[in-house]
This record gives sequence, structure tokens and C-alpha cells, in this order.
Amino acid sequence: MAIYLPSTAEEEQLALDELTPREIVAELDKHVIGQNAAKRAVAIALRNRMRRQKLTPDLAEEIIPKNIIMIGPTGVGKTEIARRLARLANSPFLKVEASKFTEVGYVGRDVESMVRDLVEIAIDNVRGEKLEDVADKAELNAEERLLDILLPPSPPPRPEPSSAGGVVIDGGSALVESSSRTREKLRQQLREGKLDDRTVEIDVRERNFPSFEIISNQGIEEMDVNIKDMLPNIFGQRTKKRKMKVNEAFEYLIQEEEHRLIDMDQVTRIAIDRVENSGIVFLDEIDKIAGREGGHGPDVSREGVQRDILPIVEGTTVNTRYGMVRTDHVLFIAAGAFHVSKPSDLIPELQGRFPIRVELKSLTMEDFVRILTEPKSSLVKQYTALLETEGVKLEFTPEALDEVARFAFRVNESTENIGARRLHTIMERVLDELSFDAPERKGQAVTVDGDYVRKMLTDIVKDQDLSRYIL
Repeated sequence: MAIYLPSTAEEEQLALDELTPREIVAELDKHVIGQNAAKRAVAIALRNRMRRQKLTPDLAEEIIPKNIIMIGPTGVGKTEIARRLARLANSPFLKVEASKFTEVGYVGRDVESMVRDLVEIAIDNVRGEKLEDVADKAELNAEERLLDILLPPSPPPRPEPSSAGGVVIDGGSALVESSSRTREKLRQQLREGKLDDRTVEIDVRERNFPSFEIISNQGIEEMDVNIKDMLPNIFGQRTKKRKMKVNEAFEYLIQEEEHRLIDMDQVTRIAIDRVENSGIVFLDEIDKIAGREGGHGPDVSREGVQRDILPIVEGTTVNTRYGMVRTDHVLFIAAGAFHVSKPSDLIPELQGRFPIRVELKSLTMEDFVRILTEPKSSLVKQYTALLETEGVKLEFTPEALDEVARFAFRVNESTENIGARRLHTIMERVLDELSFDAPERKGQAVTVDGDYVRKMLTDIVKDQDLSRYIL
């Protein structure tokens, strides 16, 4: 679970402003091995975005992002570079395959859906940040509501006539004090979990909405009205009594209080602003739509898809159910292997919207060794941590890592080159027996050496037909 230290938006912005392109590359180096040209390109793009924010509004409006095309085989880090960059900048990020828009028939997607999806991601991100801000307040409110259910407030004491003709309230303060002490005792028991198994009855919102069937030739993505948001207004928000354990009721009440405390209008405004000024869209498999007209069958739609994508990349206004969203300053990073087509096969207008082109190199055996060990969440660290949960201490010798890298490189050469993804299949095969037997090996220390790796892989790699299926 990620733990974030409390900080203001100004502090986060300041920290991001202080990142130079060299420091951005250094941050990316912690997660992606090699590919310095691509890292430099995205670092400059991110820094330019920061520079733009410091300009006067009229000049900033004129400066458009310099979109990037990454050219390189699969599994060399194209997607990971873009994803890590977005995480570093706290930007809304969407990965979408360009080939989705070429599907024939009603399943083909409208290209504007990428902007709608990006807005949904931004809404979720901002809502998550706001939830963290109100978490303590929501928990306190939920605790008070639960205590009201467990110990309903006592009625005010009844006034009694006095001998002097007036009224007195007998024992009122003592009653209030006693009730307050009981409430604090219950609060303590609730916090210690001693009341978790007690059953309470609370009002729960009904979630059963009437079903609607909507038929549209444009598909559901064109519908900018959220039916579910309208329903409470049309039918009213009905509740029903439901019995549940105290701990379940507490969680439900916390969620209800969180939604009550969050201003969704403010969330929407912030999210749309983030999408428009710092959104990143990763257009994968752009080489699959790089053909020109002239063929028959499904392929003839490829140039049409390019023309549909063009206005989004160029800068247009898309209608979403949260309002109008402009794409003028969204950064688009396209990627493709381009082993059949070339970037010059794209229509000239689209080529012009991706002025920066970087080539990513195929991974070498040395790169594989570094990928296994250097990144923050490298494969070796992942598998070591997984088996540690079973009480098995796993250790790899340098020779074992060299052997894994060598086998991965050989299989990539003899079959399809899938880059670093081959390491996943190789590592799974090497650790197959250990993973299966781990519960019976509790408390043991296991060292994986070069001989063990060779024993697990040699026969499979020798038989090319078998390696095609298994590795």
C-alpha cells in the first residue's frame, strides 16, 4: 500500500517545477533500463509543459505540445516510459491501442472516446485525492452516527413543578453526565473493536434502479447524459433498513460521509483542468493504421481512422458528460514497431502533428541482466518478496542471472522478439518447482545458481517447436 505524506498542492507543484530534464531522466532510469533518447525526448516535453505554465496566458495559449512518436520493437519500454512520466508529473494518463478504432462493425470505437476515458481517469484521481483529505473527518462523523445508533440520545428530563410555584429539572445535569460517560465508554470499545460482532440496523440507500434499454446508431459512448445521475432526481433517493455487523456498518457510514463531504463540482473542475493542461494520451500500435487507401476489406478503414484521430491530436473540443474538454494542450505519445510500415506512411497532416521521433533500440543480453536487478520493482525483487511470504528466503547468484538473460536473448532471437517480456516467461519456468513447493519449504533458504537455471531450461530451449509454445 502506498503511503503519501501530507502536502499541499503548492508544495507538489514546486517539487515538480524543480525537476530538470536531467533529473527527470534520472527518475525514469529507476524504472526503465536504457533508451536514453526516448527518455530525453519525454523529459524535454515535460519540462516544456512546466515552462509554459510560467508564461502569460495569451502566449501560453499559443504554445502547443510537441507530440512524440516512439519507434521500436515490442517489450523495450515504450509504454513504461510514458506511464512513469505521467506518474512523475501526476498527470491523467490513458493508454489506448489505435487499432481499436479500425475494428469493423458496431464494436469499433469512436475516437473521441479516448478523451472521455481520460476525463474519467482524471475524475477518479482527483476524487481519490479529495477522499484522502476528508478521510479523518468522515471517520469521525461515521463514528458519531454509529454511536447514535448504538446509544440513542436520551430524551430531555421532564420539568416538575416546585413548591414555590415554578418548575425545576430534577437530576438533569447528572443524567446528561451519565449519558456522556456511557457514550465515551462505547466510543472506546468501538475503537478497540470490541463491538464489531454486535448487530445494528441502519438506513441503506437502495441501488436498484429501473432498467433502461437505449438503442442508438452512435453507440453508448456518444451519450453524454449519465442516466444513473438522473435517476435519484427522477425517482427520489429511497432507503431501506438493513441489519449488519458494527464493523460493516462503520465502513458503510464512512463511505457515505466521504461522498457527502466531497464537492463533486469542484472535483470535476479540477479534473477537466488537469486533462486540458497536463493530460497524456499514449497511442499504441499506431503503425497498424499507417496504411494508405487502395486495399480491400477491413484495411481500407486505416486512413479513415487517421483522419478521425487528426482533429483530436490537432486540438478540438470534445463533448463529455462533465462538460466540454479541449485537447489543444494534451500531450500525445504515439508508439509502434513499424517493422512493416514506416512513419512516412502516415497521412502528411498526422505526421506533422508528431514532430519528435525517437528510435528505441532492441535489448541486449547486458540490458536483460540490468532489467532483472536494477529497477525499483525488478523481477528478482518481486519473486524474492513473493516467496518470502511463504517463509522461503530466495537468492539468485550472478551466474544464474546471466543464464536467465542468455536464455531470454536466445529465445527472442530464434522465435519472436518480445523484448523484456520474455524474462517473465523464463523466470516463471525457472521458478516453477520452487513456487509450487514453497509452502512445504517454510524456513528454508534457497539459492538459484547457473546449474539450476540450465537444468530447468536447456531441454526446452533446444527443442525450438516446444520453446515456441512454452517460452
